[in-house]
Amino acid sequence: MAGRRASGGIEGNGAALASGRVTDALRDAILSGRLRPGSRVRQEELAEEYGISRIPVREALRQLESEGLVILVPNSGAWISKLDRAECIEIYKIRERLEPLALSESSANLSPETLARLEDLVSRIEAADSIDEFLQLDREFHLLSYEGARMPQLVQMIHKFWNTTQQYRRAFAASVGKAGMAAVHHEHRLILEALKRRDGEQAGLILYGHIRRTRLQLEQRADMFV
Repeated sequence: MAGRRASGGIEGNGAALASGRVTDALRDAILSGRLRPGSRVRQEELAEEYGISRIPVREALRQLESEGLVILVPNSGAWISKLDRAECIEIYKIRERLEPLALSESSANLSPETLARLEDLVSRIEAADSIDEFLQLDREFHLLSYEGARMPQLVQMIHKFWNTTQQYRRAFAASVGKAGMAAVHHEHRLILEALKRRDGEQAGLILYGHIRRTRLQLEQRADMFV
């Protein structure tokens, strides 16, 4: 299981702190692919691993459920979220509509400092030499670009959709090859340039195509959902 046993336990720091540490460790393990979709999460093992009671573990799992990363089944247990092909495609279709809206709303409110961070992220994405690094930076780029949207409920929904599709993004990124990555990098540059011009409508249109292209390719890869 993700994380390490804390020396002497972490219960003494308070249930909220203990729960937060477990939440962070599990979130990282799920998003990094160390915990696979559909695998079971055992509360008693986590409690023993971290030297805490099950109460903060349950709180951590409830938080991760709200983020779309864990499924809690009454009288059964907790599992890492897993999508079938139809569910994943549905989420991508929703993302095609929601994320361009967030981006267009955000564009006018992005500070020069945020635009500089986005430009740096684009360069780092292009230089990434591993799938893990690419996924982390790609996620950071897109979610940062929505920072100016001032629509917290929309952005929260988008974060949840990114969480639930993370493992399928990983499989997809590993399969696209250099030509596919070149298209991704080009689209990132186009989005960035539109944001720098404060052209939210154009940035949203490019992003729509960016997400749609991934969805269409995922539709052809039934093997990713076995």
